[in-house]
Amino acid sequence: MNHDPAFDASIPVLTEVVTEPKADPAVAAEAVDPVAPAVAAERDVTDDIGEQLERRAVDRWSGEQWSVLERRVTNRILQQLQGRVDFVLEQRLREGIAEAVERALGDLADEIRLGLQGTLGEVVSRAVSQEIAHIQTLGK
Repeated sequence: MNHDPAFDASIPVLTEVVTEPKADPAVAAEAVDPVAPAVAAERDVTDDIGEQLERRAVDRWSGEQWSVLERRVTNRILQQLQGRVDFVLEQRLREGIAEAVERALGDLADEIRLGLQGTLGEVVSRAVSQEIAHIQTLGK
C-alpha cells in the first residue's frame, strides 16, 4: 500500500489498528453456526474501530486534511467506476453497432435483391424480344 501515490502515512491502515479477536473454544463448541459469531464479532470490532477512527479524525484533522481525504476517496471511486463504465459502454456500443449493421445489411440485401430482380427481368425481356425478332426474320 506504500506504493500508492495517494497513501498518507499519517492515516493508520486497518491492519495496524485491528487485532484478531481470540475465539473462546467453549463458545465455538456451543454455536450452531460457527461462522455467525465470528462475523458478528468482526463486525462489532470493525464498527468500534471505525467509530474510534472517525472520532479521532473529527477531533484532530484540519480542513485541509479532510480535503485531501475527500480528493483521494473521490479519485479512487472514479477510477473503480471508470473501469465498470468503460465495460458497460463497450458492451452497449457493441450491441448497438451489431443491431445497426444487421439492419443496414438487411436493407442493403433487400435493395440488391430488388435491383437484381429488375435487371434480370430486363435482361430476360430483351433476350426474349431479340429471340422473337430473330425467329420472325427467319420466318419471313
